[in-house]
Amino acid sequence: METTKKYPSAVRDNVYEWTKKVKDVNILVGIPCYNNEDTISHVISTAAEGLKKYFPDKKYALFVSDGGSTDDTREVAYAAPVPEEFQRRVAIYRGSPGKGTSFRAVFELAMHLKADCCVVVDSDLRSITPEWIKLLAEPVLNKHAGFVAPSYIRHKNDGTITNNIIYPITRALYGQRIRQPIGGDFGFSGELAVLYTKEDVWDTDVARFGIDIWMSTTAINTGLKIVQAQLGTKVHDAKDPAEHLGPMFRQVVSTLMYLMGKYEINWRNVKGSTPVETMGEPEKIAKIEPVSVNFNKLEIELLEGFSHFDPLYKQIIEPESYEQLAKNVRKLKKTGKLIFPADLWAKILYDFAFTYQSWNRNRKRLIGIMVPLYFGRTAAYCQEVAELDSEQAEQVVEKQAQVFEDTKPYLIKKYEAWE
Repeated sequence: METTKKYPSAVRDNVYEWTKKVKDVNILVGIPCYNNEDTISHVISTAAEGLKKYFPDKKYALFVSDGGSTDDTREVAYAAPVPEEFQRRVAIYRGSPGKGTSFRAVFELAMHLKADCCVVVDSDLRSITPEWIKLLAEPVLNKHAGFVAPSYIRHKNDGTITNNIIYPITRALYGQRIRQPIGGDFGFSGELAVLYTKEDVWDTDVARFGIDIWMSTTAINTGLKIVQAQLGTKVHDAKDPAEHLGPMFRQVVSTLMYLMGKYEINWRNVKGSTPVETMGEPEKIAKIEPVSVNFNKLEIELLEGFSHFDPLYKQIIEPESYEQLAKNVRKLKKTGKLIFPADLWAKILYDFAFTYQSWNRNRKRLIGIMVPLYFGRTAAYCQEVAELDSEQAEQVVEKQAQVFEDTKPYLIKKYEAWE
């Protein structure tokens, strides 16, 4: 994983001085942001309303952890309407630029403020309601759970990395059906926040978009009880996977595979999976906004990537799967018809995951050559669900996740042969 300069803390001295005035809190809400001037005010005001409405007897504070926005995000954040005497701080974090470093500052403040519960929400949300704060915080404050993951209604083309990689692999490895392990909106205990601060990962991809899967996987492997909060519809600045998700893919998947190595002793013995308790029913369901997909570009990325990386694919992917992949690519090139089934995708991902653990060369390059294959599988998935409603598309995601579970012995056998 790529490294950069280390800093002992993501929080600057003037923010620590603020914590001395605030003193201890029951709940800290953290909002990571970067150039979100159009949405940050709504997120802050809604979170503040949720704290006041649902936790009137608790002490709380809100911290906006900014990545050095070049627009008016910080000014808008300070101007956002909140109740009188509401404790709010907006500051630029210190360290590698990325969402993970932003969260690191939140974790450190939770530790200094001795927070019982920490809630983090994305800064580009348009569907957040005051109730989100209640649903994410209440299970932790009631000692019912140590970590609360979000559960959303999302457009079927939104969250393609989650649907096609993170959810099925996390479920198959660790045996818990956490539907949105990289959802971005979480609740967790102060003790877990302290544990996060002590991990030496802040010069890796965890400091960027790897943070969400790192938080969820770490929580799973600490043995804490995990629940899901049903938050309703997630409406945010969703992106076409063909245009924007390459860098995020690299950072998230490299972190996922790094964690596979770290927790191998745990997941090797896990068989099957169990549902995770889902709590709450949202009062309001926002309308789902469509997410467009550029199928042509996804297919071109697969064709060009396969042509470029063919020798490496032949080296990494087992012969039977490679031959099937090559045949499907030739058919796409000749007829324009894309075939990329879930069982082939599961085996290919497991081949890469296994190779990652023993790869002596540049691991970032290894993850990079997966991107065209991810684009190909994403195109196949989006085509499969094109005429389906959200509920039917969700069944496709669940069926694929079951395929990953059923294929897990294939991964185990690769490890056993390696030993």
